[in-house]
Amino acid sequence: MADPAGFLKVRHRELPADRPVSLRLLDFREVRANVPLDPVMLNRQAGRCMDCGVPFCHRGCPLGNLIPEWNDLAWRGDWRAAVERLHATNNFPEFTGRICPALCEGSCVLGISQPPVTIEFMEMAIIDRAFQEGWIEPQIPERLTGFTVAVAGSGPAGLAAAQQLTRAGHTVAVYERSDRPGGLMRYGIPDFKLGKHHLDLRLSQMQAEGTRFRTGLEIGRDITWEELSVRYDAVVVAIGSTRPRDLPIPGRDLDGVMFAKPFLEQANVVASGRMVAGRVTAADKHVIVIGGGDTGSDCVGTSLRQGARSVTSLEILPQPPPSRPDHQPWPVFPQVFKTSSSHEEGGERLYAVTALSLGGHDGHVESLHLADAVRSASGGFEPVEGSERVVPADLVLIAMGFTGPEAGPLCDQLGLELTPRGALSRDTNYATARDGVFVAGDAGRGQSLVVWAIAEGRACAAAVDAYLQGSTELPSPVTALEAPLSL
Repeated sequence: MADPAGFLKVRHRELPADRPVSLRLLDFREVRANVPLDPVMLNRQAGRCMDCGVPFCHRGCPLGNLIPEWNDLAWRGDWRAAVERLHATNNFPEFTGRICPALCEGSCVLGISQPPVTIEFMEMAIIDRAFQEGWIEPQIPERLTGFTVAVAGSGPAGLAAAQQLTRAGHTVAVYERSDRPGGLMRYGIPDFKLGKHHLDLRLSQMQAEGTRFRTGLEIGRDITWEELSVRYDAVVVAIGSTRPRDLPIPGRDLDGVMFAKPFLEQANVVASGRMVAGRVTAADKHVIVIGGGDTGSDCVGTSLRQGARSVTSLEILPQPPPSRPDHQPWPVFPQVFKTSSSHEEGGERLYAVTALSLGGHDGHVESLHLADAVRSASGGFEPVEGSERVVPADLVLIAMGFTGPEAGPLCDQLGLELTPRGALSRDTNYATARDGVFVAGDAGRGQSLVVWAIAEGRACAAAVDAYLQGSTELPSPVTALEAPLSL
């Protein structure tokens, strides 16, 4: 453990200051880009990790991260050993240290009586220092097994599975339909949350280890799923959950009404220095973001950086409470009101409202008709009579989540089935009904978090390795049907 009395000496959380809003709105660099980390502050915060007896943070984290161990090593100044303990359970702490909601902090024992340990921040500090010091080197397998594995999809689940299987000695090829690997981490998450140089550094390590990347190939069209399964000894399907949930209201077909994903993709391409033909921007527009989750927050920050006249976020649920509610006791992850870096930058947030219709002129959206929303007897939501109003809307972004993978060609060509919730059917070992075909991440789990995707990628890799060799030494942090403390 770290300092036995650390949590008594330091009773508050400390985080480095973000760049001023007025400056960070001028670019798409990370909110904390080039912000120096105070080593004394890092030592204080690592020392708050207490000798709690049973570290519930292990169970709160889907990866089972060894949080007290690497906090102790960081507190003692042994940063190299700290990153080794971090990598023992997590292939990509540079991702989870930036874009994970920190389920572990919700189950931190110190959080019962004090603000929890700054686990996510310490994770980011450890891995960033490791890259800066040159400690992250390729782990090339000592021998090759002779087996070949195709991984479809290069998001966090696909990358985690590919890295684990490559290190086990298999020859792994990752297929990605976009022009560059990374999945939604590349084109879905803005640079101000996750700078793409972090992704590129890890991809370089994977390539040096032997993982091969095949970009610009859409399986099911450029190469059939049948051909892929015949060509390789095993196939890991990690295509994510990318079918967006639509909003079927009058006026949905007007120009200026679009899903959040293509809007964010275009912005990310431009941020990388390339041009996009017919690009949609929020410049000088009244922007409405329908959906109050992470994707909606990303739309807010992107719209503000593009020079939106106004940005309004709509959420059909009531505003969460400021502190842990009674029906979500520790160590369950609490649903409390949070302000993301994007919401700090501007815009208005409306809760308990529902969109009724969209109005327009000459085929382009101009207004949104909305009303307050309450729970109906059937458990859904219905508008409150007399609360209707109209707000200006030049650009409406639908960020209501995703309903499942784009699995039509996959199911048709391999005969796979979908669950009632629209995900790919699999067993507890991530295996489908088709021999040698496995499913990891959101494609089988449904829309979830990057930390769950990495955990499933690691566990699926262990299942594939056992399928190919009869046994495995790869760690398996979760099973496909295991539920987190956050649900």
